[in-house]
Amino acid sequence: MSGPHPFLSRLERFAEIDSTQRVVAGWLADGLPEVALATADVQTAGRGRAGRAWQAPAGTALLMTCGFRPRGLPLARAWRLAAIASLALAEAVEAQGLRDGAIGLKWPNDLVADGPHGEPLKMAGVLGEVTAAADGTVETCLVGLGVNVDWPVDLFPPDLAASMTSLRELARRPVDRDAVLEGFLDRLEPRHEALLAGRFDSAGWAGRQRTTGRHLTLQVGDEVVAGQGVGVDPLSGALRVDVAGTIRRFDSAEVLRCRIVAAGRG
Repeated sequence: MSGPHPFLSRLERFAEIDSTQRVVAGWLADGLPEVALATADVQTAGRGRAGRAWQAPAGTALLMTCGFRPRGLPLARAWRLAAIASLALAEAVEAQGLRDGAIGLKWPNDLVADGPHGEPLKMAGVLGEVTAAADGTVETCLVGLGVNVDWPVDLFPPDLAASMTSLRELARRPVDRDAVLEGFLDRLEPRHEALLAGRFDSAGWAGRQRTTGRHLTLQVGDEVVAGQGVGVDPLSGALRVDVAGTIRRFDSAEVLRCRIVAAGRG
């Protein structure tokens, strides 16, 4: 890495580890202040949304966990920690030769690029885990990020190949993971400082949401919901969906499908 980042309390890189999430959780439990960061070349017990296993071939992905201990951040705004990480990462990815706006967010914070028919292709998963303080503020927050950086298409898992992409494929060249990490940290620091000062780039976060204006299918607990995304709530982070003429808000759900609205349809 090319430069110091004094806003980090600790940065450690591992060749192979079970989970960066576990390591950073331990640091915070021992009293380490924010912002702590662990990265790994290989994770043997990485996980994604809903506890799914998530692994990548050695050297192809940037796997990391950021540990936050924000001062007085209300629990209702804890989601913004994952949001600022996603925004910083999207900008760092685009800085590797992509056009501005090439990377969107699949609500709430996963990074996607548009496929050949406009469908979102996942290139980074983002997962937040929060513990609460007794006064109703955030005690700690772990934000795990797994970014497909230098992952060639011929090594994509066959069952996921149609729904994923990598920075290597988008940039059409090999990409240095350290360059992406450096760019991410350069952009995370000012966003983190702004958040601690009570400022959040709600317009930037909302503007990158690929769910807005598209037909969505959501998994909400045991319920499957279909409707048209009409935006996100910048205060709560909730997804707003028009379901048969009624606007419903979802604080937690999984977007199963996200399709462009066909011409001539509402």
